[in-house]
Amino acid sequence: MISSVRGEVLSVGLDHVVVEVGGVGFAVQATPATLATLRRGEEARLHTALVVREDSLTLFGFADADARELFGLLQTVSGIGPRLALATLAVLDPDKLRAALVEGNITVLTSVPGIGRKGAERLTLELRDKVTALGGADGAPAVTAPGALRSEVVEALAGLGFPAKQAEQAVDKVLADGDGHTTPSVLRAALATLGRKR
Repeated sequence: MISSVRGEVLSVGLDHVVVEVGGVGFAVQATPATLATLRRGEEARLHTALVVREDSLTLFGFADADARELFGLLQTVSGIGPRLALATLAVLDPDKLRAALVEGNITVLTSVPGIGRKGAERLTLELRDKVTALGGADGAPAVTAPGALRSEVVEALAGLGFPAKQAEQAVDKVLADGDGHTTPSVLRAALATLGRKR
């Protein structure tokens, strides 16, 4: 697996860049945003993913490891190949994509050419928990979007036998106390609040 390439940029095309590494020119497919940061004759370093097919070896390049992780994750969903995964990252930056998946924002996801409503629903269904678990590029725990987080925790508390109304009030109280919450931290705080009420 070629996980990164570094070398002189020989040429920049509409959908790829050629980077010379040890005398060999590697053609690397990339998003327009990534290509826009590269200049011919300058040195570049790209995080890469090698996609092996029966009849081809294709290298895809990214400005950071976070985008590369999402590229791989997108392809775990049925019907999403490397070209569509790259197109998704061309339209949505990693933060926007992660937020859309967590919130189940179908409108944002269907703005990608090639992704219809069914595909967008499948993406959110299959990847919501995985992108939350992935976290940010710095390895910090991912923060779930407030709306999705609230309903997740309320559902969990209802499953534990708390009345829905009580659960909602406890979660709202915890969320009002600040931001940067993760699902486990809100659940713990809400349980503590409900425990005091009993």
